[in-house]
Amino acid sequence: MRKNVTAKITGGQIPHGRVKVSGAKNAATRLLAAALISDGQVKLENFPTELVDANYKIDFIRKNGGEVKIDKINEALTIDSDKLVSSILDSYNYPIRTTYLLVPGLIKKSGNAKIPYPGGCKIGNRGYDLHLMVWEKLGAQIIERPDYIEVIAPSGFKAGEINFPISTIGGTENALISASTIAGETTIKNAYISPEIECLIDFLRSIGSKIEVVGNSFIRVIGQSELKGSIFQVMPDRIEALTWIVYGILSGGDVLIEDVPFSSMEIPLIHLKEAGIDFYRNSTNVRVSPECLVNGTLQPFELASGTHPGIISDMQPFYTLLGLHADGISRIFDYRYPERLKYCEELIKFYPEKINWEKGSITTFGSKGFRPSSCSAYSTDLRGSMAVVIAALLAEGTSEIYNVEMALRGYNKLKDKLEHLGVKILIEEEETEWQVS
Repeated sequence: MRKNVTAKITGGQIPHGRVKVSGAKNAATRLLAAALISDGQVKLENFPTELVDANYKIDFIRKNGGEVKIDKINEALTIDSDKLVSSILDSYNYPIRTTYLLVPGLIKKSGNAKIPYPGGCKIGNRGYDLHLMVWEKLGAQIIERPDYIEVIAPSGFKAGEINFPISTIGGTENALISASTIAGETTIKNAYISPEIECLIDFLRSIGSKIEVVGNSFIRVIGQSELKGSIFQVMPDRIEALTWIVYGILSGGDVLIEDVPFSSMEIPLIHLKEAGIDFYRNSTNVRVSPECLVNGTLQPFELASGTHPGIISDMQPFYTLLGLHADGISRIFDYRYPERLKYCEELIKFYPEKINWEKGSITTFGSKGFRPSSCSAYSTDLRGSMAVVIAALLAEGTSEIYNVEMALRGYNKLKDKLEHLGVKILIEEEETEWQVS
């Protein structure tokens, strides 16, 4: 586990070259958990092997008897869960949100699952009630222990109907993986269908689950008691692709971004064009350079983030950055996660008096040719942290970003990719508790 990681960044370095978008974090970490329900060997290609969240899951799987082989050169994982069994661990302090996705594999292989509370600790209001509902609807007993959640289903899950009271990404993922272990029909109502969930569905089909999607919120799953192995390609990360496009434009660099998943980010790219960015593209790549700015400057804009196929909330910080460099006032609204604002408290250190925010709304006051000033700032949420890192890369002088491990959680080989673009940052770590290899 990486703790207290600080990045020292000299701003003004101009990126030049190629950068390849890695496999999507929000797909890869789910596929890793889903691979545990297979009765054969699973190979996940285009897997972002350096992601912190993925390494936490790998550590947990190994401690419960599963085998995971990491090929960092070819960016692949091989998972064998034949010996997977629920064990009592010395520690359940795993600071990741999607621990609940580890349950279906453990239930199938041993009839019992002991998993960390999402986020590592049981603090405040429960943010996992919908996951408990999924397991209960599928016939399991749940006990909330002091250090972990125990799910008990000695004969495995049973077919049922799951009707979510609200649209939920994590709940949909949990229901899909759990239902795929059942030799019967399970229906999921008010499901959330995103590109990453479509990727998960494709994987579950590849190992033998029969899944029918009707419209954008109803799913019918007929699982199997025996599920085969698979070789499966992780989809490219649409949020990372947007990150590199925005950084390339704001830095004045000349960057070719490879493996851009156009089909999953059509509307976000339309908004970039409406901000005056006329980027070059072919079927898989985007090239950005100063010539992409139609009028030589970014145009101010208004947009709202919410659910796919629009601009998802994880993308919001990068449009805020664009607004800070546009020639006028821009407004960004967030209806799905209106309190995603903590990173603004750090961005304003780079852009004094250039940004205002309140619940659900951000206003930026951009000006042509503006360069942020260097400072010291902290990482907040994962994507907001990357926006702060980009601000430091654009700033005049040298900045320090504390707790930058938040950004490393979501960006595979970030430091290496920047170096391949000719941009160097210094990463200092105070503590390394363990390392997965």
